Amino acid sequence: MKRELVINSKKHYHETMACVFEMMNRGENNLTKIELSKVRMMTAAAEKYEDEVLGLRHNYKPDNLPDMVRLVMLEKKLSQAKLAEIMKVGKPKLSQILNGKRKPDLDFLKLAYKKLNIDPAFILDHI
Repeated sequence: MKRELVINSKKHYHETMACVFEMMNRGENNLTKIELSKVRMMTAAAEKYEDEVLGLRHNYKPDNLPDMVRLVMLEKKLSQAKLAEIMKVGKPKLSQILNGKRKPDLDFLKLAYKKLNIDPAFILDHI
């Protein structure tokens, strides 16, 4: 019998996405069949939550910069490691910014605009 993961809160959604990104950062070839199955299950649940609760396919606008960066990551299918490379920041710094444990510096904000095409008005409104 196949189980279905149900995401029931924004916190659970973010935890699920963090787990997906962590596993994808390891690389698909480095995951076991069970881990690949788990990633598929989590991404399906995340997509359902995005569609039904967040309305991502219906002009969803995140309410903070880390959520906007995560949305861009999802849209561009970027892992956190790849994003760190694109943004020219260390993985620990990026992780801290995405988890709200560190405020983004000016260089990060500029790169969010230049590399991720995040609207500068959104950036200014959410720092």
